[in-house]
Amino acid sequence: MAQQHLDPTDPVAATATGEALAGYLRAQATEFLRALRQHRETGAGGNGSAESVEAARALRRSARRISGSLHTFRTLLDPDWSEGMRPELAWLSGTLALEHAYAARLDRLLTALHRLSGSPALPTQPTPPSTTKGTTANTTTGTTTNLTVGAAKAGALLDRQLTLARTRAHSAALQALGSSRFHAVADKVAVLASEVPLTPTAATTDLQPLAAAAEERLTDAVSALPLLTAGHPYNATALVHGLSPDPAPHPQDAPWHQVRLLLRLHRYAREVIDGAEAAVNVRLLAAGQALNRHRDAAEASAAAASAARTPRIAPATAYALGVLHADQRHEVEAARFAFHQSWQKQRVTTP
Repeated sequence: MAQQHLDPTDPVAATATGEALAGYLRAQATEFLRALRQHRETGAGGNGSAESVEAARALRRSARRISGSLHTFRTLLDPDWSEGMRPELAWLSGTLALEHAYAARLDRLLTALHRLSGSPALPTQPTPPSTTKGTTANTTTGTTTNLTVGAAKAGALLDRQLTLARTRAHSAALQALGSSRFHAVADKVAVLASEVPLTPTAATTDLQPLAAAAEERLTDAVSALPLLTAGHPYNATALVHGLSPDPAPHPQDAPWHQVRLLLRLHRYAREVIDGAEAAVNVRLLAAGQALNRHRDAAEASAAAASAARTPRIAPATAYALGVLHADQRHEVEAARFAFHQSWQKQRVTTP
């Protein structure tokens, strides 16, 4: 699908100014308040109803879009207000995301264990559907006897660790939503729904150069990625590094996570300029989905590695966790390959 851009050299093309930014921020603030009201009405008990889970996601979505827009178009907004809002929205979005992230990570790891071992005797729990559906790569280890024996205990260990983490994240989210800090954020968003603190010149300032700068930052970050390696579905070097006993995050992952954040900022900037009726950019959508899968697989592999460092676990359990870790690192490489394929597609621009 063609990517629609406004041509600043075309006198007929409409120019998006600070008024478009104000309208976008008001709309996102309204979505935030609607989601907050829904979350309060549906409640958030032990596991949370489907409605409350969706309301929390909607809160995160609007908070991310407001925060991202404040970053990209910060020169058009009151600096003190903008710089005060951004970290608070990031805190809220991050806090609300943790519970779902742990649930999805456990679901992903238990599903992978079942696939690798062929054993049905793995612990299960009612968690929201994982955002990473299916898999795109597999290991060549086979379903050995040791893997089958250790898979159930490995699954039980992961279930204990990640369920505990999810429970703590749920409690932290409830505490955050009841805190004075959150109420201060909600009050500011409520004001934003009707009044956006633009600078005096924002109403006549073209947004396109600022959006173009966000796209350029993304393009530069992508150019710095090892795409020649990611252009192959298997990266043995990354797998070897991934099996290192070092508990620190994988050194190759950080630049990819940064590209994911920059891609999100670019998408939000295009939403501001193109408006709500703009067609979905399939290329950016596919690239973003690949980077989401990359993030999920990288974090799942780290969880498997962390569980494997649990003291006094049985050798068969450690073996199963090692195979699981390697499998998720394969998933990381498959996601990088998918991003490479999406990003290299011909970009079509229409006036």
